[in-house]
Amino acid sequence: MKIAVLGGLGMQGRAAVFDLARSEGVETVVCADNRLGAKDDMADLHKVAITELDATSPDRLQTLLGQVDAAIDLLPRQFGPAVCRAAIQAGTHVVNTNYAYDIADLDQAARTADVAIMPECGLDPGIDLVLYGMAREKFTELHLVNSYCGGLPEARAANNPLKYKVSWNWEGVLSSSKRDARAILDGRVVDIPGALQHDPVHIHSVDFPGLGELEAIPNGNAVFFTDLIGATATVRETGRYALRWPGWSAFWHPLKQLGFLNETPVPGLPEEATPYRMMVNLLAPQLQYGDDEKDLVAMLNVFEGLVGTVPMRMTAVLLIERDLDTGLMAMAKGVGYPASIVAQMLVRGEITARGVLTPTRHVPVLPFIEQLGARGIQVAVTEKRLS
Repeated sequence: MKIAVLGGLGMQGRAAVFDLARSEGVETVVCADNRLGAKDDMADLHKVAITELDATSPDRLQTLLGQVDAAIDLLPRQFGPAVCRAAIQAGTHVVNTNYAYDIADLDQAARTADVAIMPECGLDPGIDLVLYGMAREKFTELHLVNSYCGGLPEARAANNPLKYKVSWNWEGVLSSSKRDARAILDGRVVDIPGALQHDPVHIHSVDFPGLGELEAIPNGNAVFFTDLIGATATVRETGRYALRWPGWSAFWHPLKQLGFLNETPVPGLPEEATPYRMMVNLLAPQLQYGDDEKDLVAMLNVFEGLVGTVPMRMTAVLLIERDLDTGLMAMAKGVGYPASIVAQMLVRGEITARGVLTPTRHVPVLPFIEQLGARGIQVAVTEKRLS
């Protein structure tokens, strides 16, 4: 099979390229990017062909996609709809890691073209949604669905006031720190504006195996995903939470109140000098990992409900560490490896549905978890009967 990685020289793209290059059934990996000056350490990988990418040209996208069996789109989110339209025209399956909101209207066109488009197929969203699918199959009725995930430095590398370093995109981290959240608490839908995300009333702690106490911050629309698996009517509690070392919210809460994440220009300063832009440019260089420091990805998903008539809890835990030999960050592996696995499943015919798909329904759970395990990402699933 021949698979393209769009944005293959980015942090997450390199992990996808690396995984595809060592996968037995993949004959050629097309690493497409517009930053060819950064290609040196990728060019030596067996089976990898590096090519220049112009994602602003629909014709060039369609030509590139027409030469492969599937593509993994790891470009910035704004290119997603154009990539999917080009894939439909080219008759090529595509996997991406972004939320599906922008491409839902392409479902019928993809079906007609016999093309599968699999969004939300990275880490979070991605691995977590496959686990949602597992819970949907197991439980007769779901009452609690809580999902926790975060990238954070190993303890010895948490050596700055934030106890945080950048394992993907610092501007993306700041942007998510302003994201509205929707949860269900005590059977009621609760909306949490991004401006209030770090208020103490919305923060709680979880005891994560092997790490200890972590801070959980509401982040994203949890009800959208219980709707997706048809569980909202019976769910009494659901939330999606970012994980950080304790102290993260205590840092951001007063700064947000003082306007440090506002995008309005400050009077008396140049127009481009917004507080938000200053925080992006000021902090990013100070929050980089050293070559000998590991980032971690911690994920915890908790499901409670009835299995038949028996009240049960199912917990799924995974912890990913940076590979210091390859330099691949834990976050990059957590995003790039699932996308690689599912792209290969599509080409092999293990996923036969067409249209705009979802990991909650269309990714075969046990083979997917087995493939993660073969790559060193172990998902520990435990079940317990509730009294």
